[in-house]
Amino acid sequence: QVQLMESGGGLVQPGGSLRLSCAASGRIRSINAMGWYRQAPGKQRELVARITSGGNTNYADSVKGRFTISRDDAKNTVYLQMSSLKPEDTAVYYCNADIQPAYLVSSINYWGQGTQVMVSS
Repeated sequence: QVQLMESGGGLVQPGGSLRLSCAASGRIRSINAMGWYRQAPGKQRELVARITSGGNTNYADSVKGRFTISRDDAKNTVYLQMSSLKPEDTAVYYCNADIQPAYLVSSINYWGQGTQVMVSS
């Protein structure tokens, strides 16, 4: 069974940095796009950043210049380096990926369980 597992969340002061990681595990044939979403209390889940299998990236306007998404295909892992964090970045961050399991001919969209990021002094 394919799973996504996030790590790296926590409490950080405004202006600080955090790096989130998300590792895919299981019987995987290939991984296409990977991304990070976030959901703050009382708000809808929103796209933060996304990276294709070819390395093309896109970011939410609110995080451009502060966050960087990257991936290590050898480790089936996607990262989100977050810098200059602001209180409004506080949210649960979810990993998302389009993965083709070894036992299927098509891809499935998977979600991780989420990791809490809190930016506060």
